[in-house]
Amino acid sequence: MSTDRGRVEAIHVAPEAGEEMHSRAAVEAVAGKGLRGDRYFEAAGSWSGGGGRALPPEDRALTLFEAEVLEIVERDEGIELEPADHRRNVTTRGVAVDHLLDERFRIGEAVREGVEICEPCAYLEGLTEEGVLAALVHRGGLNVRIVESGTIAVEDEIEQPPGGQP
Repeated sequence: MSTDRGRVEAIHVAPEAGEEMHSRAAVEAVAGKGLRGDRYFEAAGSWSGGGGRALPPEDRALTLFEAEVLEIVERDEGIELEPADHRRNVTTRGVAVDHLLDERFRIGEAVREGVEICEPCAYLEGLTEEGVLAALVHRGGLNVRIVESGTIAVEDEIEQPPGGQP
Protein backbone atom coordinates (compact mmCIF):
# COMPACT_ATOMS: atom_id res chain seq x y z
CA MET A 1 0.00 0.00 0.00
CA SER A 2 1.43 3.39 -0.94
CA THR A 3 1.67 6.38 1.35
CA ASP A 4 1.40 8.86 -1.50
CA ARG A 5 -0.19 7.97 -4.84
CA GLY A 6 -1.20 10.01 -7.81
CA ARG A 7 -1.09 9.86 -11.57
CA VAL A 8 0.47 11.49 -14.59
CA GLU A 9 -1.98 13.94 -16.14
CA ALA A 10 0.23 15.40 -18.89
CA ILE A 11 3.76 15.08 -20.30
CA HIS A 12 5.61 17.90 -22.09
CA VAL A 13 9.06 18.26 -23.63
CA ALA A 14 10.82 21.05 -25.50
CA PRO A 15 13.67 20.22 -27.88
CA GLU A 16 15.62 23.39 -27.02
CA ALA A 17 15.63 26.16 -24.43
CA GLY A 18 12.82 28.66 -24.97
CA GLU A 19 11.00 26.50 -27.51
CA GLU A 20 7.34 25.66 -27.15
CA MET A 21 6.57 22.66 -24.97
CA HIS A 22 5.17 19.68 -26.92
CA SER A 23 2.62 17.28 -25.46
CA ARG A 24 3.46 13.56 -25.46
CA ALA A 25 1.35 10.53 -24.60
CA ALA A 26 4.51 8.74 -23.43
CA VAL A 27 8.23 9.41 -23.23
CA GLU A 28 11.38 7.42 -22.51
CA ALA A 29 13.11 8.45 -19.27
CA VAL A 30 16.82 7.60 -19.35
CA ALA A 31 18.79 7.32 -16.10
CA GLY A 32 21.46 9.99 -15.81
CA LYS A 33 20.21 11.83 -18.93
CA GLY A 34 16.55 12.86 -18.82
CA LEU A 35 13.58 12.54 -21.12
CA ARG A 36 14.37 11.60 -24.70
CA GLY A 37 13.42 14.55 -26.91
CA ASP A 38 13.66 17.15 -24.13
CA ARG A 39 16.14 20.03 -24.02
CA TYR A 40 17.87 18.76 -20.89
CA PHE A 41 18.50 15.32 -22.41
CA GLU A 42 20.91 16.99 -24.85
CA ALA A 43 22.08 19.61 -22.29
CA ALA A 44 20.31 22.35 -24.29
CA GLY A 45 18.08 23.67 -21.49
CA SER A 46 18.23 27.10 -19.86
CA TRP A 47 19.90 25.68 -16.74
CA SER A 48 22.23 23.27 -18.57
CA GLY A 49 25.19 25.60 -18.24
CA GLY A 50 24.73 25.72 -14.48
CA GLY A 51 23.48 29.30 -14.26
CA GLY A 52 25.21 29.63 -10.91
CA ARG A 53 23.28 26.64 -9.52
CA ALA A 54 25.03 23.79 -7.77
CA LEU A 55 22.49 21.17 -8.90
CA PRO A 56 24.13 18.76 -11.39
CA PRO A 57 22.31 18.07 -14.69
CA GLU A 58 21.31 14.52 -13.72
CA ASP A 59 19.44 15.96 -10.72
CA ARG A 60 17.18 18.04 -12.96
CA ALA A 61 16.61 15.36 -15.61
CA LEU A 62 12.85 15.43 -15.01
CA THR A 63 10.53 17.98 -13.44
CA LEU A 64 7.12 17.47 -11.83
CA PHE A 65 4.29 19.98 -11.30
CA GLU A 66 0.90 19.56 -9.61
CA ALA A 67 -2.25 20.12 -11.73
CA GLU A 68 -3.99 21.28 -8.57
CA VAL A 69 -1.62 24.28 -8.39
CA LEU A 70 -2.87 25.46 -11.79
CA GLU A 71 -6.42 25.43 -10.42
CA ILE A 72 -5.42 27.30 -7.25
CA VAL A 73 -3.52 29.96 -9.20
CA GLU A 74 -6.50 30.52 -11.50
CA ARG A 75 -8.95 30.70 -8.58
CA ASP A 76 -6.83 32.86 -6.26
CA GLU A 77 -4.81 34.99 -8.67
CA GLY A 78 -6.95 35.01 -11.82
CA ILE A 79 -4.00 33.65 -13.83
CA GLU A 80 -4.98 30.90 -16.24
CA LEU A 81 -2.12 28.57 -17.20
CA GLU A 82 -2.20 25.47 -19.36
CA PRO A 83 -0.12 22.43 -18.32
CA ALA A 84 2.60 23.30 -20.86
CA ASP A 85 2.88 26.87 -19.56
CA HIS A 86 4.67 25.97 -16.31
CA ARG A 87 7.46 24.36 -18.42
CA ARG A 88 7.81 21.32 -16.16
CA ASN A 89 7.86 17.91 -17.87
CA VAL A 90 5.20 15.99 -15.99
CA THR A 91 1.96 17.40 -14.67
CA THR A 92 0.65 15.26 -11.81
CA ARG A 93 -2.69 14.89 -10.07
CA GLY A 94 -3.35 13.46 -6.63
CA VAL A 95 0.17 13.64 -5.21
CA ALA A 96 1.91 16.44 -3.31
CA VAL A 97 5.19 16.52 -5.24
CA ASP A 98 7.05 18.31 -2.45
CA HIS A 99 6.41 15.19 -0.31
CA LEU A 100 8.56 13.28 -2.81
CA LEU A 101 11.64 15.37 -1.96
CA ASP A 102 14.50 13.07 -0.85
CA GLU A 103 12.32 10.02 -1.61
CA ARG A 104 12.44 7.30 -4.23
CA PHE A 105 9.20 6.66 -6.08
CA ARG A 106 7.91 4.97 -9.19
CA ILE A 107 6.23 6.53 -12.21
CA GLY A 108 5.08 3.83 -14.57
CA GLU A 109 8.06 1.56 -15.29
CA ALA A 110 10.85 3.64 -13.83
CA VAL A 111 12.24 4.70 -10.46
CA ARG A 112 12.86 8.37 -9.64
CA GLU A 113 14.19 10.36 -6.71
CA GLY A 114 13.08 13.87 -5.76
CA VAL A 115 16.14 16.08 -5.27
CA GLU A 116 15.12 19.75 -5.11
CA ILE A 117 12.02 21.92 -4.87
CA CYS A 118 11.83 23.81 -8.15
CA GLU A 119 11.08 27.48 -7.52
CA PRO A 120 9.75 29.58 -10.41
CA CYS A 121 12.02 32.10 -12.13
CA ALA A 122 11.72 35.43 -13.92
CA TYR A 123 12.31 33.58 -17.21
CA LEU A 124 9.01 31.70 -16.74
CA GLU A 125 7.17 34.93 -15.99
CA GLY A 126 8.64 36.45 -19.16
CA LEU A 127 7.17 33.57 -21.18
CA THR A 128 3.75 33.77 -19.52
CA GLU A 129 2.42 36.85 -17.76
CA GLU A 130 3.11 39.24 -14.92
CA GLY A 131 2.29 37.74 -11.53
CA VAL A 132 3.19 34.13 -12.39
CA LEU A 133 6.45 34.28 -10.43
CA ALA A 134 4.75 35.40 -7.21
CA ALA A 135 1.81 33.02 -7.73
CA LEU A 136 4.10 29.97 -8.01
CA VAL A 137 6.57 30.71 -5.19
CA HIS A 138 6.91 27.56 -3.02
CA ARG A 139 4.71 25.58 -5.41
CA GLY A 140 6.74 25.52 -8.60
CA GLY A 141 7.34 21.77 -8.73
CA LEU A 142 10.15 19.32 -8.09
CA ASN A 143 13.46 18.49 -9.78
CA VAL A 144 13.88 14.75 -10.09
CA ARG A 145 16.77 12.34 -10.76
CA ILE A 146 16.01 9.32 -12.93
CA VAL A 147 17.42 6.33 -11.00
CA GLU A 148 16.19 3.54 -13.29
CA SER A 149 15.22 4.03 -16.94
CA GLY A 150 11.74 3.31 -18.25
CA THR A 151 8.75 4.74 -20.05
CA ILE A 152 6.45 7.35 -18.50
CA ALA A 153 2.94 7.59 -19.96
CA VAL A 154 -0.12 9.73 -19.32
CA GLU A 155 -2.30 7.99 -16.70
CA ASP A 156 0.67 6.16 -15.16
CA GLU A 157 0.52 5.90 -11.40
CA ILE A 158 2.97 7.78 -9.21
CA GLU A 159 3.66 5.68 -6.18
CA GLN A 160 5.84 6.14 -3.14
CA PRO A 161 5.88 2.91 -1.17
CA PRO A 162 6.33 2.83 2.62
CA GLY A 163 10.00 3.34 3.42
CA GLY A 164 10.56 5.20 0.13
CA GLN A 165 11.92 2.15 -1.74
CA PRO A 166 9.95 0.98 -4.80
